[in-house]
Amino acid sequence: MDQPRRTPPRAPQTRPRRTPPLPPQAQGGSDGRDGPAGSGSGTVYRASGKVGGTVPRPVPPVVLALRRFPDPRLTGLGSGLFCVATMFGLACLDGLLLDGSIAVYGVLFLLVSTLTAMWVRHADLVSAPVAVPIGFAVGILPVADGSGGFGGRVMGLVTALAMHAGWLYGGTLVAGLVVTVRGIRHIARRAARRRALAQARAGSPGTGAQQVTSAPRPRRRTP
Repeated sequence: MDQPRRTPPRAPQTRPRRTPPLPPQAQGGSDGRDGPAGSGSGTVYRASGKVGGTVPRPVPPVVLALRRFPDPRLTGLGSGLFCVATMFGLACLDGLLLDGSIAVYGVLFLLVSTLTAMWVRHADLVSAPVAVPIGFAVGILPVADGSGGFGGRVMGLVTALAMHAGWLYGGTLVAGLVVTVRGIRHIARRAARRRALAQARAGSPGTGAQQVTSAPRPRRRTP
């Protein structure tokens, strides 16, 4: 009987890996001219830490200092009490140290008005321009020129308010501007948030349907 011939096992053939073609910069240029030896013929790209090649702008030191500043949120009543108490305390210090300088008091009033408008919460933005004049009127009592009892104090207060109404109007205007800017920014943020939420809700069903329709169909096996 003839015995079947045994063929030696063949070595597994390894298929060469297909490598993607190199870009023209790595091949020496698209026109076929190679650069001189020792010099990089490809284009040099600068690596950046942000996608898109844009370098993030450095933050100014003033902005960093403002970010470190405390950022409380006061109610309408809290902003009024803050303005009144702060202006009265600063007026007392002004009367003791600087003999009641109205100019110093006016500059401090502008600063306190700005802080009051910045620290009030968004639900009570309207209360800041109302609380600022009250704080100015209460705080000017220690620096107003008045004598002769209660009536003299009242007359001194009225005279000081009439003579230095410019500081009162300036602080109220600053508080109104800050409150207006904050209100506009808050409304814009809420509108952008609503738009993003609406786009996310509208885009979620379409994305799923697109994924289902773009999925490859299984091939039918024919006998």
